[in-house]
Amino acid sequence: MSRPGGAVGPAAAAPGRATQWLGRLVDVRPGEVPALAWSWAYIFSILAAYYVLRPIRDQMGVAGGLENLPWLFTGTLVGMLALNLPFAWLVKTLPRARFVPLTYRFFAANILLFAAGLYLASPADDLWIGRAFFVWLSIFNLFVVSVFWATIVDVFSSEQGKRLFGFMAAGATLGAIAGSATTAVLARDVPTWALLVGAALLLEMAVFSMRGLARLSDRLHRRPAAGDADPAHAIGGSAFAGITRTFRSPYLLNIGLFLLLFSVTSTFLYLEQASIAKESFPNRGAQTAFFASVDLLVNVLTLGVQFFLTGRIVRRIGVGPSLALLPAASILGFAALAVSPTITAVLVFQVLRRAGNFAIARPIREVLFTVVPREDRYKAKNFLDTVVYRTGDQIGAWSFAGIDALGLGTTVVAVAALPLSIAWLLNSLWLGRQQARRQADGMERE
Repeated sequence: MSRPGGAVGPAAAAPGRATQWLGRLVDVRPGEVPALAWSWAYIFSILAAYYVLRPIRDQMGVAGGLENLPWLFTGTLVGMLALNLPFAWLVKTLPRARFVPLTYRFFAANILLFAAGLYLASPADDLWIGRAFFVWLSIFNLFVVSVFWATIVDVFSSEQGKRLFGFMAAGATLGAIAGSATTAVLARDVPTWALLVGAALLLEMAVFSMRGLARLSDRLHRRPAAGDADPAHAIGGSAFAGITRTFRSPYLLNIGLFLLLFSVTSTFLYLEQASIAKESFPNRGAQTAFFASVDLLVNVLTLGVQFFLTGRIVRRIGVGPSLALLPAASILGFAALAVSPTITAVLVFQVLRRAGNFAIARPIREVLFTVVPREDRYKAKNFLDTVVYRTGDQIGAWSFAGIDALGLGTTVVAVAALPLSIAWLLNSLWLGRQQARRQADGMERE
């Protein structure tokens, strides 16, 4: 897709009020403001939909039995594998303007089916619907967010990503705050199926915003990078390219290692949090409200960092050190849990770690994909964001289950996570150096 960088028209030469106001928060140029606004609306809608659904999923996971969560993670990985090739075929066959709306509307239709199932089901059926919903939403959230960021790195250059992706991610956080606050307030009084219908409508808003962004970028009249397909046409290539190109590229493999190590350690903390919720809250509504409240706290903290710090941090210290902040914080957090494995320590670490991921690690990680060919931005990126990420969930979930089966607790989990976090930190620094080299050399293909 064309990349905004210059003026869109004569009026764009002079900074408008929007540019002047945004300039106080982020280093945005006049021609970038409309694209940034559509990007905000796009990611706001996606994350609002997801965070309406996430607390419902978490409560359903607890209701289905903590001992079954590893099996639900296994089901999620199987689902990821089943959907990855059909998605790659869509990318190969259709232009972005068609395959992105199709992807979102497929998931919106799924949401409406779950809403109908919950409305019509007997109480005896709720357990199995809940398990299916847990697996489905764990697939949904990675696919829809991965497609968003693939579109964004197709629009913005590496230099723009360093300036704008952190601020853009604030739109995701505002959507997450809106979604989790909605569920936290309404979960006790509004039926679950009605919340699901609202989430489906938010996905349709995401389609509308994506089309606005596509129309704007197509008017910029900039050439695609050398070797890339025209954005108006299908990308082509093989449906298996996401897998084959990943394993041929040390750079993409190391992005996969970054995701794998992040996912394993995140799953450790997620399962600790789920255990706390089951022990501390007596009924489904209270559990759902608890998960929504944790999400709300994470997102409020994330928003402040995204508005005021993310862009400044990456400009000051670079991509690699910025990526390394989260594994460095994880080393400290797991060390603290190994010494003092308390409920308060788990919750504080979880909140700070998730906020650090959303505010810094996630938007900066997307900058890594601005220096790869367009085919890799959709196919390899989707494979990494979905299958590789959920493989990390598998490793984390079954490792946690094995430790728990041996009668060991949080201390052993924390000790096991420490060497993983150290390897993750070294991997982050290597990726930062490679991204800088590729950007400097102008390399957008293997």
